[in-house]
Amino acid sequence: LYFESFPVLSLTVKAVDLQGQSKQKLIESTEEILKGADIIYDAIWCVFDMDIKNGKKELSDFDNAIKSGKSKGFKVAYSNDSFELWFYLHFHFTDQKHHRNFYYKELSKVFDINYEKEGKSYNFSTKIYNLLENNEKASTKKALERAESLYENKKFLTYHLQNPVTLVYKLVDLLIKNCRE
Repeated sequence: LYFESFPVLSLTVKAVDLQGQSKQKLIESTEEILKGADIIYDAIWCVFDMDIKNGKKELSDFDNAIKSGKSKGFKVAYSNDSFELWFYLHFHFTDQKHHRNFYYKELSKVFDINYEKEGKSYNFSTKIYNLLENNEKASTKKALERAESLYENKKFLTYHLQNPVTLVYKLVDLLIKNCRE
């Protein structure tokens, strides 16, 4: 919903929620969706973050999904540890590893909500773009710079070791370049 909120002119954003599948399954499901599609897309973006619940299994799933997606020509906007790092970078820089609970706590303060409970709700997700754009303490420009800096410093590491990193900035940069003035 965040990506669909960008006021783009020259492209269409169609988000597909694959509902918490493994990262590799997300890549496979994306392939299946494309096989049955009547549309030829200019770019396919797979967006996911690291979920560590079962240890090493998730690490290899994360790494393999990124490699697999790239090999299929998909753009992969992965975040490690969590997607919320992207929102956090609108306000602050960090190059320290944090668990997603850190971001939930910090974003709860910023938005004056219980982010862990409300931040992923449909209602909040439809508003997050505007909340970031209209918050005088938030800066998408700085978030882009901060995210790129994190990536540049960690891109030589194995994917699951790139923490903190979010490549969401690459997709957001594309969307911004296609926004109406």
